[in-house]
Amino acid sequence: MKKKIKAGVVQFDIKNGQIETNLNKAFEYLEKLVSQGVSLAVLPEMFPCSFDNENLSLHSEKTDKVVEKLSFFAGENKIAIVGTLPEKKANKIYNTMVFIDVDGKVNGVYRKLHLFRLTGEHLYYTAGDKIVTIDSSFGKIGLMTCYDLRFPELARSLFLQGAQMIVVSAQWPESRKCHWKTLVTARSVENQLFMVCSNRTGSDDLLHFPGMSMIVDPMGNVIADAGCDETSVFAKIDYGLVKTARALIPCMTDRRPDVYG
Repeated sequence: MKKKIKAGVVQFDIKNGQIETNLNKAFEYLEKLVSQGVSLAVLPEMFPCSFDNENLSLHSEKTDKVVEKLSFFAGENKIAIVGTLPEKKANKIYNTMVFIDVDGKVNGVYRKLHLFRLTGEHLYYTAGDKIVTIDSSFGKIGLMTCYDLRFPELARSLFLQGAQMIVVSAQWPESRKCHWKTLVTARSVENQLFMVCSNRTGSDDLLHFPGMSMIVDPMGNVIADAGCDETSVFAKIDYGLVKTARALIPCMTDRRPDVYG
C-alpha cells in the first residue's frame, strides 16, 4: 500500500442524457489529473447521464461500454477512477458506484443505500443493501453517494471496516450547499479519515449545483476546494495523518458501544 498519493476530484455540468458529451468532459479532466501525477480520481454522481430518470433503462444498456472505456483509460494511465452510473440488474435500476483500480479492473461496486425521496429517487431506483469498503492499491477505501452523507452510521460502519478514506460522488444542490461542507467535514472529523468528495456544477431541471468538490484531511482541514466552476483539483494524501489524528484524539479507543451500540 502506498502511504502517500495524490487524489483528485472532478466537477462539471452534467448534460441530461448526453452520455458521449459527459464522458468526453470527464476524460478531459481525467487527462489533466493524470498529467499532475494523480493516482485516484472521483467523478460526480450519475456522471454519464445525470438523473434522466425516464430513460434510465436505455442509459443502463450503455453502462458496460462506459465502464469499459474508463477501465482502459485507468489501466493505460495507472489511475483509479470512481463514479456512479445507472446499473440494470434483474429488471431493477441501481445508482451504482464503480471503483476501477489502477490496473484497469473493477475492484468493487456500491449501490446507493439511501435514496433521496425529495426528488423521487425511490420511484426510479432500487436501494442497495450492502456497505462497501475496497481493498485498493491505496489501502481500505469506503464508498458513499450523495444523500448517504446525512447518515453518520454509514460512515462509522466504513471506519469500523478499516477505511482510512471515504470517497463520495454527489449531485448536491446549491440550496443546501452549507449542509454539504458541514457534513463532509463532520464525517471526516468523526472518523478521523480523509474525505475525497466530488459534486457537480451547472443546472438540471429546477436545481442548480454549486460544485464545491473538496478533499478534507483527518482533522477536518479542507486541503483542496474546487470552487463553483467546472474544474478538477487534487491534494496530497498522507495516510500517516490518519494514524496521527487517531493517536492525538483517541475517540475510537474511548467510544462506548457497550452502552449505545
